[in-house]
Amino acid sequence: MTSYDTDDALARARGTLDRVRLQSFEHVPVRRRPREGRSLAKRVAAIGIANAAILIAAAVIGLAVAPLGLFGALAVMMVMMAVTLAIAFAPGPKPVTHEKLAKSELKALPTQTTRWLDAQRPALPAPAVQVTDRIGLRLDTLGKQLASVEDDTPAALDIRRLVGEQLPEFIRDYQRVPADLRDTERNGKTPDRQLVEGLELIEREIGQLSEELARGDLDSLETRGRFLEMKYKDGDPA
Repeated sequence: MTSYDTDDALARARGTLDRVRLQSFEHVPVRRRPREGRSLAKRVAAIGIANAAILIAAAVIGLAVAPLGLFGALAVMMVMMAVTLAIAFAPGPKPVTHEKLAKSELKALPTQTTRWLDAQRPALPAPAVQVTDRIGLRLDTLGKQLASVEDDTPAALDIRRLVGEQLPEFIRDYQRVPADLRDTERNGKTPDRQLVEGLELIEREIGQLSEELARGDLDSLETRGRFLEMKYKDGDPA
């Protein structure tokens, strides 16, 4: 599928969402998602590592310098409690906004888009969430491939337009449709279905872009392999 075909398909899907949204005369505000904190597992691990380091330091001081005694033990417990509370209630990373996506560096774009998608999950229907999970996997692969891609190449421009612009704009269009109209069929499809199909299209396009980058890497590897074979097939050069 060409870039034009993708634009046309997404434009049709977004047009359907717009028409459904206009059926409602009530203004439905877009709710902001609360700031997403660090995962519980990461916080627990950080607390465990920090407390272990404190205990080791206390043991070294007690053996090498002087016994800690009762007050020293209490001080260690207070420090451990303070560190635990500090890590547990530390604010998480700032949420990724649509505007921030548009300004992200190319190499950071897949990671930033994945974080943005994670924040949208509560507002999406279950089938769409499954597709966004697959998109996240595609973005993980794409992020590793972008290490060698220059920002001004045609591939970079296509990736930025699809991942940083069309994907978030399409989801934002869906979120503006009133909730009570999202399962209302229009022209044979509901907005929920339009969303899933549009996301599946984007997932395929990301996969195709990733395959094109991989094909270039394979061609480069094959060319270098032939060069080495020609250079060393008759033995080491003098």
